[in-house]
Amino acid sequence: MTAQSRQPDAEHVDSELVQAAAHVARTRCRGDNHTMAAAARARDGRIVTAVNAYHFTGGPCAELVLIGAAAAQGAHELDTIVAVGDRDRGVVPPCGRCRQVLLDYFPALEVIVSEGAHLRAVPVTDLLPGSYVWADHQLGAE
Repeated sequence: MTAQSRQPDAEHVDSELVQAAAHVARTRCRGDNHTMAAAARARDGRIVTAVNAYHFTGGPCAELVLIGAAAAQGAHELDTIVAVGDRDRGVVPPCGRCRQVLLDYFPALEVIVSEGAHLRAVPVTDLLPGSYVWADHQLGAE
């Protein structure tokens, strides 16, 4: 797979990434503590996966756990992310908190979302139009 073929857009969705998240959701999500899986493609082509850590106090979503897991593996630049629910719920869009965090960490990130039976990749900026980017306040701080 070339770097260009990994760049998702409305016509191309990284199906390997969706399959990786679905596999983790099917095989690693057990009970109520782990109900979502996420997969992301790092800039170097690696796929990183994670599951959420549900807790009534607001445990982190799979996308947020994935950011830490990717960093721990040395994958600091992510190109595309997708989340898949357990029990064959399919692709699930990120919650509002995750949208903001993903935008802050990776402003050029593509997010795979579901529109009925159709999957498409959209820029994270499209999921938060007119948003505030946390890193913007740091411009010129150096």
